[in-house]
Amino acid sequence: MIRIKALSDYQVAKVCLLWILCSAGVTQARSLPEFTELIEQRSPAVVKISTVAKARGRQPGSSQQNVPEIFRQLLERRQRQQQPRPDARSMGSGFLISDDGYLLTNNHVVDGADEITVNLLDHREFSAEVIGVDERSDLALLKIDASDLPYLEFGNSDDLKVGQWVLAIGAPFGLDYTASQGIISAIGRSIPTERNENYVPFIQTDVAINPGNSGGPLFSLDGKVVGINSQIFTRSGGSNGLSFAIPAAVATEVVRQLREKGRVDRGWLGVAIQDVDSDLARSLGMKKPVGALISQIDPKGPAAESGLQAGDVIIKFNGQDINTSGDLPHAVGRTEPGGEAEAILMRQGKLTTLTVTVGSLGGGEGAEVSAKSNLGDRLGVEVEEVSDRLKRAWNLDGGVIVKQVRAGSPAAKAGIRVGNVIAQLGFQQVKDLESFQAIVAELPVKELLPIRFYINGRPVFRSFSIPE
Repeated sequence: MIRIKALSDYQVAKVCLLWILCSAGVTQARSLPEFTELIEQRSPAVVKISTVAKARGRQPGSSQQNVPEIFRQLLERRQRQQQPRPDARSMGSGFLISDDGYLLTNNHVVDGADEITVNLLDHREFSAEVIGVDERSDLALLKIDASDLPYLEFGNSDDLKVGQWVLAIGAPFGLDYTASQGIISAIGRSIPTERNENYVPFIQTDVAINPGNSGGPLFSLDGKVVGINSQIFTRSGGSNGLSFAIPAAVATEVVRQLREKGRVDRGWLGVAIQDVDSDLARSLGMKKPVGALISQIDPKGPAAESGLQAGDVIIKFNGQDINTSGDLPHAVGRTEPGGEAEAILMRQGKLTTLTVTVGSLGGGEGAEVSAKSNLGDRLGVEVEEVSDRLKRAWNLDGGVIVKQVRAGSPAAKAGIRVGNVIAQLGFQQVKDLESFQAIVAELPVKELLPIRFYINGRPVFRSFSIPE
């Protein structure tokens, strides 16, 4: 007879816990994505791109016409003795988008290249021709002479959500057809270029992206391309878990225009914008700090012709919510040039709707003033008339220039410094010294108000309040 020993309550609880943990592990393993089939099916359409930029040394005798003969001969001798500079070589990734050889990569991968070589997974090698580039989106459309090629399809990047799994295939550090996976960390990231342009709402991921991945595809789990890997944030040169991809929605429009006309036209308003903070929101009569605050209008631009004004806060454009100033260029840039768009905005505390005709997007001098001056005691500034020369240089309609700022004054707290030009107080435009004096005299006390001024020609909005 076999006796079965009864389990204690502790032992029963331990067995149950182990069973729960094992079940949870199996469930979690089943819920993780499987990438092997996606990689096998899509890798043949991913390419490695190698470029060569020929060294361009100075030719003997060039730019030496005014050099005396004896010195010119000496310079030419030195140039002939110098070792030739090596050609510059770089590499990146890309992917085929049609079976007849069109492929997409980053503009910075091929920028300045004299030779572009494309390598396929099956070891075939082709020379590539540049069909067109778009610096603003950092995209380049290339073409190789081949047919019946594998190619990738674009997905809908507008439907992406934070936390969604994605996969990248590329050639980091020249290591061909390397796959890395991660999730979408954020969408609609604004990263201004060196020219302070911002037309790409980047997809941020934690996918391991390194030099050489540029131009490669970012896949959703259904195997569609939802982004083109473009940038990383790093202090070491390697992956820090912050990578940025150009959305497929941007890429498809760029490809269409490059194939049709060899260039990319974008919507353009002709405004300078900034974010709205909580104090500015209150001073502008808004319940919360959202939207893009227009700090300056190009008098010859489409915004001025459509009735937009400095001080307007655009909170929706062409059906897209504008939560921060960075959202407006994205929305405007994707609007067909010459078309009309509805702009919902806050103007002097009231909700207003305008129909805006969108245009097409294909340093300042030092402060100079006249002799008249006045001390704006309530604001805490001494100001003078702005010279005509400065008005032309900074594209000003009027204003007064600040010559002195009292420490701790409302102006100082608003960030105004000597040399700034005050253009608006509250909701009134400052045209000249006389209008400035009149406006300051009527400013209400203990009420948060907007103020617009120029710093080296750049317009900004702040808020201020006159104490009792």
